[in-house]
Amino acid sequence: MMESIDWKEVVLTVLRVWWMCIYGVYCMAESFVRSLLPRDYQRKEIRGEIVLITGGGSGIGRLLCLKFAEKGAKIVTWDIDEEANERTARMVKEKGGICRSYTVDLCNPKDIYATATKVKQEFGKVDILVNNAGIVTGKSLMNSLDDDIIQTFEVNALSHFWTVKAFLGDMMLSNKGHIVTVASMAGWLGYNKMVDFCASKFAAVGFDEALRMELKSEGAEGIKTTVVCPVYVNKQAFDGVIATKLLATLSPDRVASEIVDATLMNVPVLMLPKIMRLVLLLKLLLPEKFVYKVAAATGLTTMMDKQQGKWEEY
Repeated sequence: MMESIDWKEVVLTVLRVWWMCIYGVYCMAESFVRSLLPRDYQRKEIRGEIVLITGGGSGIGRLLCLKFAEKGAKIVTWDIDEEANERTARMVKEKGGICRSYTVDLCNPKDIYATATKVKQEFGKVDILVNNAGIVTGKSLMNSLDDDIIQTFEVNALSHFWTVKAFLGDMMLSNKGHIVTVASMAGWLGYNKMVDFCASKFAAVGFDEALRMELKSEGAEGIKTTVVCPVYVNKQAFDGVIATKLLATLSPDRVASEIVDATLMNVPVLMLPKIMRLVLLLKLLLPEKFVYKVAAATGLTTMMDKQQGKWEEY
């Protein structure tokens, strides 16, 4: 005997599909309109808020400290290099900003939690957390030491768990805050001589996406997240990297400025340059054999052949 059709359920399903289609069109239209608006109209105010940046002792981290301070934020910089970290703090203060430096080993969860407690007691609640610290070796998998692989994951991925756990609770109490994950396009695309680095950045990208979903599902939509995915940046960690025929390396100053703007505009995913969204789409649609040929022809498979940075933090 055939089961009777539940027409009420059929109608509800059709209505749900139509609603999702309409909502999807609305979201795309909203995104398009936002892209046309001047950035000045989209940036949120962070004057007086506390911004904590890991890896603030050098490179992009130092630039982020200076640029967030220019927006009126109070800066906390974390780095394992005490001297470089203190130099960053001095640079911020010389420009009229407020900054405090803490020496932290991001490979040590206990050190992270203890220093986080100290920051809250001495400085206050962290409003924006920027997980920027990262390291790269540029070695093939078989030439990578086990300890180096572990350290890559500890700094580039696992430390994000500990820092977020240390500060997210306070953000959830007020349903306000922002967590920035500085990952890489190597978190979406694999490269040779970067197996450990790519794997750690894939983890960082996944961490951000899952965290964003979790926060929304728990009603904490006032806490925003941003994942930053640039291609190779022209900095010490990537000394000797060959610019491809398709893409040139990015300047640290440009990347830092884009990170600050993406944070202030609550951009969930920042890919630099923007054409990388198209590259990623083509990677998903085209056959793998063809994708490899394109990568080889444009120099993506040889970019790291002359890389000279070793355990450089960026």
